[in-house]
Amino acid sequence: MTTGSRRVHDFCWINLMTPEAEAAKAFFAGVFGWTYGEMPGVPGGSLILVGDKAAGALMDIEAAGFPPGTPPVVGAMVKVADADATVARAKALGGQADAVFTVMENGRMAMLTDPNGAVLGLWQPLSKDGFECDSHAHGAPSWFETLTNDAARAVAFYTELFGWSVEEQRPVPGMSYQLFKQGNVPVAGAMQMSDVPPHWGVSFAANDADDVVRRAVERGGELCMPVQAIPGVGRFALLKSPQGVSFHLIEWAR
Repeated sequence: MTTGSRRVHDFCWINLMTPEAEAAKAFFAGVFGWTYGEMPGVPGGSLILVGDKAAGALMDIEAAGFPPGTPPVVGAMVKVADADATVARAKALGGQADAVFTVMENGRMAMLTDPNGAVLGLWQPLSKDGFECDSHAHGAPSWFETLTNDAARAVAFYTELFGWSVEEQRPVPGMSYQLFKQGNVPVAGAMQMSDVPPHWGVSFAANDADDVVRRAVERGGELCMPVQAIPGVGRFALLKSPQGVSFHLIEWAR
């Protein structure tokens, strides 16, 4: 991914769902340097800015309108040409999906659940296309992967739904990683994991992984997985904000 208009079936947006929104905004500002803009008409919503470019939204799950028990999470969205048709196709492939709804004049969206239980958003743009930031800029949403209990079923579902191709990689001995591509461009990944519920994880770009970890821990964050190297890819870690939002970081190899 790079800056500019999103292609159909690219990841195009994140929604960081969190309690204690003001504390969460301060935490991520200190960790990644995010600033924030207004989201008129969206109670509890703030635009996440990387530099001066939109990267997603930070949503206060304690605000009016959110169902009780909404979990803290970073939700990812994929751009589609026709949300209704994509929902119908997802259901035919064994997934589940909520009804499509319109977000003011911005676009039409729906939430789908794949056959393994991982949740993903769909976005059909009207006036708002998605990310404006460069995906390799420090603090930008940079990589997406489904961590799932049945990688083969996830691969079959998403390749049929979005037309992605898949390439198996073995970054370290004994580990299989499925790389989703759109044409020749990598867009996401899938990895077999049995110790976490199936979900889509979001990695944020970091200029210096160790510095980001230090900043997060100093501000009350939890280091869930220390910085590790993936040969030829970069260095990554898993963290959790003081408000309970898990997120990955990736320092891309240069």
